[in-house]
Amino acid sequence: MAGAARVTYRSGLTDSSRWERFPFRPGDIVISTPSKCGTTWMQMICALLIFQSADLPASLTTLSPWLDMRLRPIDEVLALLEAQQHRRFIKTHTPLDGLPQVDGVTYVCVGRDPRDVAVSMDHHRANLNRDVFERLLPQKHHDARTVHPGRPGDQRERVLRWILDPRPPTMNLDSLRGVVRHLGGAWARRQEPAVVLMHHAELSRDLYGQMRSLAGRLGITMPGRLWPTLVEAASFDRMRARAGDLVPDERLGLFSNRDSFFRSGRPEQWRAVFTADDLVAYEDLLRSLAPEDLMTWLANGR
Repeated sequence: MAGAARVTYRSGLTDSSRWERFPFRPGDIVISTPSKCGTTWMQMICALLIFQSADLPASLTTLSPWLDMRLRPIDEVLALLEAQQHRRFIKTHTPLDGLPQVDGVTYVCVGRDPRDVAVSMDHHRANLNRDVFERLLPQKHHDARTVHPGRPGDQRERVLRWILDPRPPTMNLDSLRGVVRHLGGAWARRQEPAVVLMHHAELSRDLYGQMRSLAGRLGITMPGRLWPTLVEAASFDRMRARAGDLVPDERLGLFSNRDSFFRSGRPEQWRAVFTADDLVAYEDLLRSLAPEDLMTWLANGR
């Protein structure tokens, strides 16, 4: 990717151009995931590996701020990161081709079955506090209604709209096209030493093994006695019990119910929503967006 022109993504809450002001340090970790693919989960895993304790020194949002989120002033985020003395791990929903490529930085991307992403996104949008977005989102740049577009129709109709959304990913990453663009870029670079590609389903199947693998990629050594405690702290149920410290609320009141953020981590939740005809239409569209090997990986991580 050296020398390639960087893509600018502006959609919803985010503006990838904010990364242009960020001074990287060797060892920085950039967690680059599409929304609802396991971003908070990966932030927690990185926090546990870096601090080697289930008792974190601050909230997850403070330890791992969302740099390209426009509700928080960029100067405030940069000052927070500059003051950090620990190994930094920064959250972003920007694809790799929209991020500075810096030697010594590791880029961690997490994928998930887009059908499950669609269902989780529908529940996520229902939990957003629209009043906060209307108050804080810069109206001259973006209409808050596109972040929280309302909930007309039943769940199946809303999920299908997410899948069929025709807008380009540079304008709207929260769609099937956006997820495939993001994960497809990471898939194409999965052999690069600086890129770590993981999958929500594999984390669900073997959290211990996946955490050990990530620690190795990050050059982190861990005393064997700590692993059971840290893996337990990264489990979905344990994270849900600590929602107050882990939800990406940015202290702004983004969610109507913080406890509902960790609704369900189970795979194949889409089966309760999709009809047989929906599945055929989804697969036809996905086939037009992704090669066969990427389609297989998106579905189950293997």
